[in-house]
Amino acid sequence: MAKPRVLITDKINKAAGDILSEAADVDFKEVLPEGQLCEIIGQYDAMMVRSQTKVTPGVIEAAKKMKIIGRAGVGVDNINLEEATNRGIIVVNSPEGNTAAAAEHTVALMLSMARNIPQADISIKQGKWERSKFTGVEVFNKTLGTIGLGKIGSRVLKAAVALGMKVLVYDPYVTQEKVEELGATLIKSLDEFWGVCDFITIHVPKTRETAYLINRNTLNRMKKGVMLVNCARGGIVDEEALKEAVESGQVAAAALDVFEKEPIDPDNPLLNAEGKIIMTPHLGASTEEAQLKVAIDVAEQIRDVLSGKSARSAVNIPYLRAELLEPVKEYMNLAENIGLLARQISEGGIRQVEVAVKGKLSGYDTTPLKVAVLKGILSHNLEDVNCVNAPILVRQQGFEVIESKSEQSGTYDGLITVKITTDAGTHSVSGAMIADNTPRIIKIDDITANIEIAEHILITPHQDKPGMVAKVSAILGNNNINIRMMMVARKQEASSGGESTMIITADEHIRDEILEEIKQVQGIYDAKYIYLRPDRTTAAALMHAWI
Repeated sequence: MAKPRVLITDKINKAAGDILSEAADVDFKEVLPEGQLCEIIGQYDAMMVRSQTKVTPGVIEAAKKMKIIGRAGVGVDNINLEEATNRGIIVVNSPEGNTAAAAEHTVALMLSMARNIPQADISIKQGKWERSKFTGVEVFNKTLGTIGLGKIGSRVLKAAVALGMKVLVYDPYVTQEKVEELGATLIKSLDEFWGVCDFITIHVPKTRETAYLINRNTLNRMKKGVMLVNCARGGIVDEEALKEAVESGQVAAAALDVFEKEPIDPDNPLLNAEGKIIMTPHLGASTEEAQLKVAIDVAEQIRDVLSGKSARSAVNIPYLRAELLEPVKEYMNLAENIGLLARQISEGGIRQVEVAVKGKLSGYDTTPLKVAVLKGILSHNLEDVNCVNAPILVRQQGFEVIESKSEQSGTYDGLITVKITTDAGTHSVSGAMIADNTPRIIKIDDITANIEIAEHILITPHQDKPGMVAKVSAILGNNNINIRMMMVARKQEASSGGESTMIITADEHIRDEILEEIKQVQGIYDAKYIYLRPDRTTAAALMHAWI
């Protein structure tokens, strides 16, 4: 029998070829345009790429023998994951291979920025000797604020502590104990964070919550003379606002490795900024060691799959067990959204998640539902969460998951309840199918509800008195936000004059400034924007990876 064939494109360490040759014949080629790639890809059983090669639907369509595609890096944005899954092709990556490299680049940029190293280098090469012009600042005994405490953020924190810095952490999804173990202090609110940091580093994915997190408003609230580093994702920093802040002196210096448009747009405002801005072309993972690690990791996974074994870092896996999924498939999207909603109303780091399944669902293997719940919970603050990596991410996050079943479900055929316990408290959400298999959120904490799975939801606890609905509706109307559905629920033990909760589904995102306006209404206790994922059909949800 002929050996499988593997195509390696982009600049990938030759060690990958040595590993793959144990199970396949390997061809190294330069980056090819889509047309040329389509002409040859049908000969190959596997493919390994970095970021330059685009694995489009057309390429996947032409890859008639393809079993696995490996991305030597973290992201898989250059691979059409949905089409690969439809075609039964496994996609793998290397989620941790560049952690050390990215953390070190962050620290390198911070020190270069503090000591004016790039500017001094240019000056001395111009024949100048300007010692006084490039007087820097020490990081010793300064306060570093880190936004996000994942694998990279944790490494940066440890390096900062070793340099004698005081470290503050803002991450609403970690526990105080974890932060204190690392020698840092957890800050519960960004309101307390901005004004006390001498340096700020960013270690979060770009999500709905973090897009333009660094904007005119937040920059103006920072300590004057702050220094800012972003090696995370482009689009977290408003580049025009950063330019203005640097030029005004509000921000003393900034260092960025990532940009909203890459390669960097010639019109990017930072290119013409007057002030101290260091920029590098997305070099966070560009070390020889990191490239070797990711090449070896992905090559080993491709070799194992071609040898009949499993992949350890699959971002999808198309071989779904139909007999396991069939009985519960109509509840998958509901389960994911229950988890997503429960996480958004829960502050603090998660200690425990309880998933309770009742009614007819209790008679099935509910592992798919549990994983869908975890996917919803984790995807609120993490990128690239799917049903393959959700259980792995739970282990990394370090919280406990408890399952329970009961045949009793009241008036519902099948009922799912998720309870999240954090270091700040406990919240629960229940959902069920009503009528002709219509998913609904039926309870939030002690509030009985009947809410559709809508993309945009406003939850507003308030004093139970006349006029509250009208005031909130007026604010939404004045901001051209259409209300789809509204309900008001009084707490079970409350009476008139106590506390009620208004729940509104809207046609578009309710911006932060609108929430702040609602919170200013007398009698409003809070206003929280919730987003769900109603558009994902069962089929689409199941096309995501499974473990």
